[in-house]
Amino acid sequence: MANFKALAKDTAIYGVSSIVGRFLNYLLVPLYTYKITAASGGYGVVTELYAYTALLLVILTYGMETTFFRFANKEGEDPRQVFSTILRMVGTTSALFAGLVLAFLGPISRGMGYAGHPAFVGAMAATVALDAFQAILFAYLRYQKKAIKFASLKLLFIFLNITLNLVYFVVLPKLGAVSTLNVGYVFYINLFCTATITFFFAKELKGITYGFDGALMRRMLAYTWPLLILGIAGILNQTADKILFPHIYPGEDAKMQLGIYGAASKIAMIMAMITQAFRYAYEPFVFGGAKEKDSRETYAKGMRYFLVFTLLAYLCVLAFLPVLRYIISPEYWDGLRVVPIVMAAEILMGVYFNLSFWYKLSDRTLWGAVFSGVGCAVLIGVNLVLVPRIGYMGCAWGGVAGYGSAMLLSYLVGQKYEPVNYRVPVLLAYVALTAALSLLVLWSGDHLGRIGSLALNTLAVLAFAGVVFRVELQPVLRARHNVS
Repeated sequence: MANFKALAKDTAIYGVSSIVGRFLNYLLVPLYTYKITAASGGYGVVTELYAYTALLLVILTYGMETTFFRFANKEGEDPRQVFSTILRMVGTTSALFAGLVLAFLGPISRGMGYAGHPAFVGAMAATVALDAFQAILFAYLRYQKKAIKFASLKLLFIFLNITLNLVYFVVLPKLGAVSTLNVGYVFYINLFCTATITFFFAKELKGITYGFDGALMRRMLAYTWPLLILGIAGILNQTADKILFPHIYPGEDAKMQLGIYGAASKIAMIMAMITQAFRYAYEPFVFGGAKEKDSRETYAKGMRYFLVFTLLAYLCVLAFLPVLRYIISPEYWDGLRVVPIVMAAEILMGVYFNLSFWYKLSDRTLWGAVFSGVGCAVLIGVNLVLVPRIGYMGCAWGGVAGYGSAMLLSYLVGQKYEPVNYRVPVLLAYVALTAALSLLVLWSGDHLGRIGSLALNTLAVLAFAGVVFRVELQPVLRARHNVS
């Protein structure tokens, strides 16, 4: 129980910083969509380049965040030397990447279709290199359980980023200092803010002096290379559709359609917030308690709690979508039909993450690469088949198919090697209840007025919350009462 209290505390801190941070970042979504017209395709540029950034970040960190937690908690390893060795490795490869991109900026920009805007690509490369280096520093904060500093730096970046964006997109045009908005400033401001945050890691950067162990590096690389493949396949599940879309969509308005899809998907990202907050606290918690006798029961409970809260969040977003849609400009509302599908894909990804610990803790990380690789192949295949026919709706369904495939494979193989009683019938019952209430919510939107629809939708959310209270919380409260 004490362990779960610690997990709840850290999840609350990480969750508040993640959810508040993402919420504040949402301020940029209406800002961009109201200031950058859908027809211009400018938001499509933002969507595409940030998809590349996400992919490159996974490549440049090459699984070293998870590797750090594994080796820092491994018997016989010095956590300080693990941190120093990893920091030097990631720092070196990130610097080489940035240098090579800047050295060959012209050809790379032309190859990506941005021959007229090489500065966009250069800013992106420098930013992702700094992000990769900082990822290890942030992992070290999580290892040291410095959740407050972690959250503070994340929020500082967001506040700084939002402020500078508001200055450029709102204040300067009103003052007459900017007559034509340049979408490139989205990337330039991001680079400045990322560089600024690095200075707040002065204390942690001293850890680079703990030394470099070549033998340790080789052991970590042997552990992490399947995680790299897993990570690439996993992030491609999130970004491949946005990278592929401009090349496989048959219309001439590909950037516009991509912008609409990217903007609408932002509303569904509350699922990503919850998944990320849970992961930040859960990953070090699991690796730190891997040797405890009741660890498998802990994984089963963690899975159930994760699924319950994400399904509740799914219902909340779906129920109040008539209000949440104002986050983006009406020009982008046609894309709102992807929101339920994208959220479902995010839930499947979260379940897959929860199922991943069996191969991470048993050092069978190659399995993770296989699962994510299959999921990625399915996603790309679905995109190639559906996007030319149904546009960005094919991207949304591709995510469901990709994550669903990886999740099922991980569960089936995991039950063979490291069986965990997840109480699948209970989980499926929650999914079935969510599906039924979701159909009710969708029906209300078509047959009731706005007020009536919101009233019925609120009752649907409360009904789900009531079931959760009765099944999950009431027995715990009753047991505590009996003990007292």
